[in-house]
Amino acid sequence: MDYLYATLGLIGVVLLFFAIRSYQHTKELLNFGRKTKAIVINFIEVHDDDGTTYRPVFEYYDNNKQAFVFESEVSSKPKAYSLGQQVEVVYDKNHEDVKVISFWGLYRWAIILLMIASPLLVLVTAYFLYKYN
Repeated sequence: MDYLYATLGLIGVVLLFFAIRSYQHTKELLNFGRKTKAIVINFIEVHDDDGTTYRPVFEYYDNNKQAFVFESEVSSKPKAYSLGQQVEVVYDKNHEDVKVISFWGLYRWAIILLMIASPLLVLVTAYFLYKYN
């Protein structure tokens, strides 16, 4: 039984590690990335068993007035934005990492990983404290 809890603890620690890395990456992007305004130019319909959700497509311009387009990783129903709505984004110098500056846009993965890691770590800690005290 200890192996099961040790494995769950290891999974929790690994998830916590990746949550911290995700947070640090976002922090670095905010500190060293470039911020600008983006406009919602389109929506992509995403169909699955739960119905249709909408993923916004944004367009922004860098300092050289060159246009870039990126799709949000998050889709929602109802639409989270309206067509033509302006949002603030941050991007790295290569335009490979672009994030909408919002709580969920910036910290989504860190929060999701923490939501999975936390109960595992609490459960494992409680088990070992109970067993060995």
